[in-house]
Amino acid sequence: MPRRPLRLTGAAPRGPLRAALAALRADLGVPGAFPADVLAEADRAARAPALPTYDATDVPFLTLDPPAATDLDQALHLSRRPGGYRVRYAIADAAAFVVPGGAVDAEAHRRVTTLYLPDGKTPLHPPVLSEGAASLLPDGPRPAVLWTIDLDADGRTTAVDVRRALVRSRAKLDYAGVQRSLDDGTAEEPVALLRTIGELRARQETERGGISLAVPEQEIVARDGGYAPVYRAPLPAEGWNAQLSLLTGMAAADLMLAHGTGVLRTLPTAPDGAVGRLRRTAYALRIDWPHHTPYAQLIRTLDPAVPRHAAFLRECTSLLRGAGYTVFRDGDLPDLTTHAAVAAPYAHCTAPLRRLVDRYAAELCLAAAAGREPPEWTLAALDALPREMAEGGRRAGAVERACVDTVEAALLAGRVGEVFDGCVVDVDDRRPAVGTVQLAAPAVIGRVEGGPAPLPLGERVPVRLTRADPATATIRFTPA
Repeated sequence: MPRRPLRLTGAAPRGPLRAALAALRADLGVPGAFPADVLAEADRAARAPALPTYDATDVPFLTLDPPAATDLDQALHLSRRPGGYRVRYAIADAAAFVVPGGAVDAEAHRRVTTLYLPDGKTPLHPPVLSEGAASLLPDGPRPAVLWTIDLDADGRTTAVDVRRALVRSRAKLDYAGVQRSLDDGTAEEPVALLRTIGELRARQETERGGISLAVPEQEIVARDGGYAPVYRAPLPAEGWNAQLSLLTGMAAADLMLAHGTGVLRTLPTAPDGAVGRLRRTAYALRIDWPHHTPYAQLIRTLDPAVPRHAAFLRECTSLLRGAGYTVFRDGDLPDLTTHAAVAAPYAHCTAPLRRLVDRYAAELCLAAAAGREPPEWTLAALDALPREMAEGGRRAGAVERACVDTVEAALLAGRVGEVFDGCVVDVDDRRPAVGTVQLAAPAVIGRVEGGPAPLPLGERVPVRLTRADPATATIRFTPA
């Protein structure tokens, strides 16, 4: 599920917000410092990783990430070929540094994913690996899982190869700089092809009925003794880069399905109730959603640079909450093999420095491509992965929700008593005087209670803020 990025800028969190975020980490069991044995093993692995024999250091890879990022999972090289294009996508080889059954491995199974909070992240692996020796930084050769995917002139996959390789990134680029070079026509071909291939893959996505959410990043800016919300719309280059990750994840799923053993990222079609709630949110945010218009078609008309649209796109992630991981073995394929948002089989395999399952998916794909059985350590952990990832996902979701609630409470602190324009998007079936209201501005969601029953589901109502407490992540309204 796409994260709903939220970060604080302008100043470090202070006062009640700083204390609330610290308490949140403790209450939700966010891991703290790495144990000494994990750090010691990581240091040893950083100095002596398992290196592949295939040398691809002659390929001028580059990375494309936010400017401050140092945990670089992917490096890319794009080129033309007769009748189409070639995508080389190098993924950090976490397995070259992680000993199965060792201390780093055990800690990764405990953490499951990197957690992102407004005041900093909690990494899956020790930084000496995730931001150093295993990261595809442009400071020397790195072991990688190298995907080579050939496309035809329309962007359809025609051939796939995956193998371990030694690679070397030549440049660490950021989205804003790449976007400028694409817009002013100064980008060299490997970068210029990002737009070409990205747009072709986006067209393929539309044709198969898939949808990519351009989820905006929400910044909470410290201002005048309080906080103000700002949305940062993703650049087109970010979407084109995401299409390369989707392309690789789809290739991985197809490879594992053909081989008969693997782990997929699956998502059933969203239930009507979830879509109905989203329709009410659209109404609250004054977004026109005709009943005959499919959800995927509506999404493509929205501009994440428009605050109302940005808020709605963030709420659209609710339709992805049924996603899970599906394991299969020995040719016994599951009933559900597709991801509803991708509209195709799909696997997580491109972020092994930040997500546990990707390390295992890589091994399964390497084995499938070589026509051999996966390593025993991979098969031994396979059946437990869906449960582990689900538990890690629940924790990440709880952290995200608590962070959003905490920061939004800080945003509204000091405005108790004010009246806001909102819309009732949910009503408690057992207590019809209690429900959820979506404000139009700021685009905050909160609980509404204390008015006449039943609340007018789907209707706009003025509501008065009665409580905004970042210490308890509580926002409360009553009909005005």
